[in-house]
Formats: sequence, C-alpha cells, structure tokens
Amino acid sequence: MIQKIKGTMDILPDETPLFRYIEGIMREEAEKYGFGEIRTPTFESTELFVRGVGDTTDVVQKEMYTFTDDDKSISLRPEGTASVARAIIENGRCSDPMPLKFYYIINCFRHEKPQAGRSREFFQFGTEMFGSESPAADATVIALASSVIRRLGLKNIKLHINSIGCKECRPAYRDALVSYFSGKTEKLCDNCKSRLDKNPLRLLDCKEPDCKEIAKGAPRTTEKLCEKCEGNFDMLKRSLDAMGIEYVVDTSIVRGLDYYTGAVFEFIAEGIGAQSTVCGGGRYDGLVSSLGGPELPGIGFGMGLTRIVLAMREAGVADILPKTPVLYIAALGEAAQVKALAITERLRREGKYAECDIVKRSLKAQMKYANKIGAAYTLIIGDSEIEAGKAQLRNMQDGTQVEVDLDSFNID
Repeated sequence: MIQKIKGTMDILPDETPLFRYIEGIMREEAEKYGFGEIRTPTFESTELFVRGVGDTTDVVQKEMYTFTDDDKSISLRPEGTASVARAIIENGRCSDPMPLKFYYIINCFRHEKPQAGRSREFFQFGTEMFGSESPAADATVIALASSVIRRLGLKNIKLHINSIGCKECRPAYRDALVSYFSGKTEKLCDNCKSRLDKNPLRLLDCKEPDCKEIAKGAPRTTEKLCEKCEGNFDMLKRSLDAMGIEYVVDTSIVRGLDYYTGAVFEFIAEGIGAQSTVCGGGRYDGLVSSLGGPELPGIGFGMGLTRIVLAMREAGVADILPKTPVLYIAALGEAAQVKALAITERLRREGKYAECDIVKRSLKAQMKYANKIGAAYTLIIGDSEIEAGKAQLRNMQDGTQVEVDLDSFNID
C-alpha cells in the first residue's frame, strides 16, 4: 500500500471544520486590522531563501527541499516572509503609500525530524507589515496575533518579547557572546560549536540541556542595546501596557532566521509538548534591501495552524463539528429517487445542505443513516407520496410531523 510521505498529514473531513474555523477567524482579524491577502508561489529561486532567510541558518543549511529545474536551483518555501518581500519588490509596491500590510495562509516545507507540533509540510498563518519603523507598528502586529489567540478561546498562552538590537549595536553584543561562549566550547553541542563563529546569537535558544544551562549566564541582548533600540523597546512595552496585552521580557527569545533585528516575540503555549511556540515574529528592517529593494522597514509573524489546533484541544475549545444537513430524503423506488434528487437540488440552489439516498439502502437503513449524519428533518417519499404530491416532514429532534407540499415546501 502506498502511504503518505513521512512528516506530512491527511486532514480528513471530520477535522477540516476546525481548521476552517481557525482560518476564518485569522482572515477576519487580519482584515479588521487592515491587512490584505497575498498569495505567492509554493516554490521560489533557492537564492531568495539563501539571501533572505540566511545561509547560516538551520533552515537553509539543512532543512530546505531543493531541486533543479531548467538548470536553476528551486526550493519549496520554508517560510513566507522572504516571498512576500520579493513580491513587493518585483511588483513595484515599494513606492505605494505606507504601510503595506499583507497576510497569508500557506503550506511550508522543512526537512526536519517530525514530532508533535512539527511536520515536514506545515500550515502557517502569517502577516507582514512594511514601511514603518515605529514601535507602534510592532505593537499593532503583536495585537493582531493576540486578538486571533483570544478569539480562538486560548488562555494558556503567554507573550514573550525581547530586542536583539540593530546593525549598530549588534556587533558589540556579538563580540560579548563570542567572548562568553569561547571559554566553554568543550561543553557545547556540535551545532553550537559551528554557530559560535557564524551566528552566535543562535546559541541562546539551543534546546540541548548543557547548552541551555550555559546560556543562562550569557550576556543579555538588552544589556548592549543602542539608545535608539532601547528607546524603541521601551516604547513597545509602554504600548502593550496601554493596550492591555500582558507580556514577559525574555532575553532568550532570539528567533531562528537571520533577517530579524530589533523587537522579536513569541506566543508560547503550556501543555502541548516541546514545540510550544504557536506564534513567532519580529522586526526585519534590512530584509527588503538585502533582496535588491529599497531600505524599507518591516515586521511580521508566523502562526502555526497545527500547533494552534494542539493548544485548542489542550484547552478544550476544539469541538467544532462538521456541518449537518437540514434535510435527509428517504426514497422508496426509482420514481421516488428521481423526485428526491429534484427536491435536494432545489434546496441546495437555495443555499441549504440537503441529502438523499443514492446507494439504494432499505428504509430502515436510510433512517439510521439520517440519524448518523445528524439531519434536522427527514422526508420519506414513495409512490403514494408522489401521486398525492405531499409527504410527512419529520422533526428529528422531537419526532413531530407536518404534511408538506413536495413541490413548494421550504425549511428555515
């Protein structure tokens, strides 16, 4: 038997109502904040992600699905931000009135070890805002993420924020990190040893126990901020306080992609396992220019749908049931079958969900099936009902029946 590829998932009809419910709230909230939907290609030039995401990141070095097409290196998208930045440059949107605000719900691909909340094909809700370097933009994006989480009924999720500095103050912090970790290399994991020279900031969020313990004593990002970054971070905190959005300052939050600068944040869920970050984002002021566009500040986030589902199930708010038919028509005989099809089609054209038998079940089996699919009403049609043009409409909740005209009855 052919089976699905490792790290992928089937989302069946009894689960898709929950995903559609979540996606609907995400779309509503994004549009309420003035974000418009953007759709970009599933695969892009590999160079886009090397330059945009960063050639020292695990994503680019180890996790991308890359292939050759017409002698060009192509990769399935591992995230959404770089593609959106490429799209606004290529489509001449960088000169539009600012800020530019986009959202998307996409599938992404990373070749990593599958586990609860982490798969090789995953689904992500993301937002990107370009054109404002104000902390008010940071607060707005965080507020949007917080609003989605609140509307989904999740209360066990905490916002963690940090600032990792800009190109002016980051070098001094980088030097402080290298100095601190250089004397402890024998205790670092192999990944962290290689990161020490290439991307020392990544040592702060290594999940290996020994590395985590060492990182506790490392210099904090907030200790080396320049005056502008310190002022922006303070303004962000004041803005979140004014908006009633609770947070904790967590200097271990650095995010895993090279394009992040300044404010970074994560929404972390309790009780869903090791992969507990349901939303992560931050500022990326140099991304657009690194891809050949103008100097254009940006900020955004990505929210994993699968992890949101896990968090909702843990919180007991995931009982979104499939839609049930307003009417099921049990047909007895060929003439009744034709009549049942005509009635269900009429109701469907009126926007109602109706079903009728199409597998030649017995009457008893049809009524049992109507119960199973949760039909609100049932109608039994045979030769006598067709001849009279009338039938008994039964309310499946209380068992009451009323006679209806087959050609004109309606159900609210």
